[in-house]
Amino acid sequence: MRLLEQDEIPNEQPGRHRRVLRAVVLGLLTAGLVQPCGGHAVIGMTPTGLLFTNPGSARRMAVEIPCAAIGPSQRRAREGGFSAKSAAYPVSVAAGRTSPGESQEQWRQVRRHLNEHRHELARTARRLHTDHVQIAAPDLLVGEGWLPPEPVPLERVTLEWLADSPGNGVDGSEPESAHVRPLRAERGRYPYYADALGELDRPRLFENRPSYRLLGVERRDDRGIHLSFGDGRYFDLVNVSEAVAHEFALASWTEANEPPALDELPLRSLIGDPCDLRRRPVIPAIAALTLRRERVSGTASFVLHRRDAAKVAHGGGLYQVMPAGMFQPSAEAPWNQDNDFDLWRSMVREYSEEFLGRAEEYGSDDAPIDYGGWPFYRAITDARRAGRVRAHWLGLGVDPLTMVADMLVAVVFDDDVFDSLFGELVAANDEGQVVGGTGIPFDEKSVGRFAASEPMQAAGAVLLRLAWRHRGVLL
Repeated sequence: MRLLEQDEIPNEQPGRHRRVLRAVVLGLLTAGLVQPCGGHAVIGMTPTGLLFTNPGSARRMAVEIPCAAIGPSQRRAREGGFSAKSAAYPVSVAAGRTSPGESQEQWRQVRRHLNEHRHELARTARRLHTDHVQIAAPDLLVGEGWLPPEPVPLERVTLEWLADSPGNGVDGSEPESAHVRPLRAERGRYPYYADALGELDRPRLFENRPSYRLLGVERRDDRGIHLSFGDGRYFDLVNVSEAVAHEFALASWTEANEPPALDELPLRSLIGDPCDLRRRPVIPAIAALTLRRERVSGTASFVLHRRDAAKVAHGGGLYQVMPAGMFQPSAEAPWNQDNDFDLWRSMVREYSEEFLGRAEEYGSDDAPIDYGGWPFYRAITDARRAGRVRAHWLGLGVDPLTMVADMLVAVVFDDDVFDSLFGELVAANDEGQVVGGTGIPFDEKSVGRFAASEPMQAAGAVLLRLAWRHRGVLL
């Protein structure tokens, strides 16, 4: 390295070189030659190296890392005509390769950046996949046939278990994910993103539970929906979804409103089509918008969840409809796979946990849940059979930042049924804060506010839009 004199520092160049520099910085971070959030910021390139400056310095000075220390990325950038670019890339010059401690601190800082900016990052990431964005669901990525033209009664959604599931495809252990898996004290990098998350920034709820892996979605001629599933685990989701989000956060560190190019995102590029359900393990969530309908006036209200990043691995800091949870058996024991393989049963467990604050412990490690003998389940299901609780499937979509898939459901309760079931609605639960416990009006203003202006998970924003669009059917 050498210190450049003031007259050697090139002038700032236009933004057309932004992506080239960002790709080089990403390569430097991966190689351990620089660390984020230190006292230096990348300002550009010279014909012989990459420049760093100290933003707090009184005089305009820069440090140059020679091309020989940077390697092929720098040479390719220079051959592409890059000279210099002004940018506040928050990195510091490392003396040699990064230590495990430095690598882990870098990872934590990017993780914090991800959790603090999920909403903006998701809106930026969708611009990489415009071929999967639909007007009816602009915040999600949608595959062919995933959004029915009108709500489908939940009883017309059928499930099939495929015993012979395909391999995981991209599982997050590939070389393309190395830059989001930090170094360990021994034995190289963490093998998977979940390993790093569990040790370096463990959420309160973080367990590798068995889960249902979505493998297929089919619209039937009878206007029904057929879903096929296979075996999966929760960490299959984390290892890919949070890794690809981390990658995007790192690559767009200083420019959250401009997406990096796909060739700057090796893991996302390896995954390819975000709506290909067999290219990676897709462990879907069920996102349910709960509407309380006033029988006299015909108006409705809803509640939301503000998810806590310290408690959950996905969607921390964002609003979300409630209940929302992964589609998975209640416990590890093998009998739960069949007994819990039902969308409604999964949703009722989430209602119990999120609305009433009850524990996820159902004793199902010892015996299957007796749903018919569970008073809460029986009460809510009897009301549904009587037509006083109505559940509709509104579609399926993929979050553009994390590539997590959400099954979108709207559930309408008659007011007296809602009050009877959820009279003890909690203000907070194991995943975050309940918002609008007294009821947020289900009207155009509130829908517009949360779907467009507030930091809300993409699935929740789309659910609000779709429910408002189909309110005549739902209410």
